[in-house]
Amino acid sequence: MAAIIDGRTIAAKLRGRVAEEVASLAAEGIVPGLAVVLVGDDPASQVYVRSKMKQTLEAGMRSFEHRLPASTSQEELLGFVAVLNADDAVDGILVQLPLPQHIDSDLVLDAIDPLKDVDGFHPVNVGRLSTGTGGLIPCTPLGCMILLDTAIDHYRGLKAVVIGKSNIVGKPVAMLLLERECTVTVTHIATRNLPDIVRSADIVVVAAGSPGLVRGDWVKPGAVVIDVGINRVERDGRKVIVGDAVREEMEHAAAVTPVPGGVGPMTIACLLSNTLRAARRRRGLPGAVREAAAA
Repeated sequence: MAAIIDGRTIAAKLRGRVAEEVASLAAEGIVPGLAVVLVGDDPASQVYVRSKMKQTLEAGMRSFEHRLPASTSQEELLGFVAVLNADDAVDGILVQLPLPQHIDSDLVLDAIDPLKDVDGFHPVNVGRLSTGTGGLIPCTPLGCMILLDTAIDHYRGLKAVVIGKSNIVGKPVAMLLLERECTVTVTHIATRNLPDIVRSADIVVVAAGSPGLVRGDWVKPGAVVIDVGINRVERDGRKVIVGDAVREEMEHAAAVTPVPGGVGPMTIACLLSNTLRAARRRRGLPGAVREAAAA
């Protein structure tokens, strides 16, 4: 029977370690601050922002929430980001996506100071990740690795298959797995012979946004499956959340993440960890929260 990797419990432990380090910094007169910018009134984004702000405060950090109307121009938003870049009370900046269609998201994300880019999307941080030279790591891929650490002791030589090629999850998690000396294959839903490729994997990370894509006969016995998918589908007349893998068919795997309750809680926990890391780095302070799940 596959072990269930409990993301809620692991995320709570990480948030607890962050809160302990924040308290230590606060005793020295340093309180990390996270600024979240929400443009428009997208309902899902509002829920995400509320959750992020709540957990930021619970960790002892300062929370700066900025809600801008959907009519905000690109120039106005870029100007606002520049103000946050210059604000010494702000250690982390997160611009909630998606943005209104008239705003170039890439241009806005590129305008964030890389030292405050707690989402890890700035080209400087992407470059540092790809070259293994530090930087802030995107939150969801970082969370995936922490969850994998609960099931895998030694990565070297393992074969990993990543399903999904996004800049947010697929590509960064592939680079993190390469850093652990896995042999990594990056695929997507249009990849030919995808089931056969997945069957060869010791580690499967699926972030395709396709409910029920990965079936049980795609996964070899003893593999570890990390399901990043969050899909709202209708079943028996009601909306439910399911992943990209059919968890009920994964009993022969070594370990799997549930949806919900797997990767999702880790994303905000890693956001808090990144904010603490940014606060330390901006001030030239050594050390940072230990993110490994076993810590």
